[in-house]
Amino acid sequence: MVEDCFSNFAYGPKWLEPPMLMIYWPVFLACIAHAGGEHDFSVSVANMVIPPPVRPARVVEFLKPYVLKMHFTNKYVSAQVLHSPTATVASSASSQEKVLRTRMENTRDVAAAAKIGKILGERLLLKEIPAVTVFLKREQRYHGKVKAVIDSVRAAGVKLI
Repeated sequence: MVEDCFSNFAYGPKWLEPPMLMIYWPVFLACIAHAGGEHDFSVSVANMVIPPPVRPARVVEFLKPYVLKMHFTNKYVSAQVLHSPTATVASSASSQEKVLRTRMENTRDVAAAAKIGKILGERLLLKEIPAVTVFLKREQRYHGKVKAVIDSVRAAGVKLI
């Protein structure tokens, strides 16, 4: 029924993109109400699931399948592995996790980075991801915390390509 309401919509499928959705949100709610039935209008935009971008095959064939990205703040260390073709997070580990935070003496030093890398490596093997590619930002060098994460992921049994 909602599809019928938007069949003659002038902007086509682009209305679901975030800028258009904010502009046409009242129209969308009116169409749902027009479709019939009760609807809870207190649902916020934050609860909406936005699908990952659909990438063309010509782009996907050149992407590395799994990419390791690391982020370091003054308080925490986090690392995640992204599945490039679907642009989703395959696995992640962070010193912000409640279980890890209580067991760590310090959540931001090289030892914490090594522990995060070890945990991430174990999680990757549980999800049957045998190899990852490392993505380093421009300012990141293979030294210190970065080296600790990469070496501990490698020591856990994950191949680095």
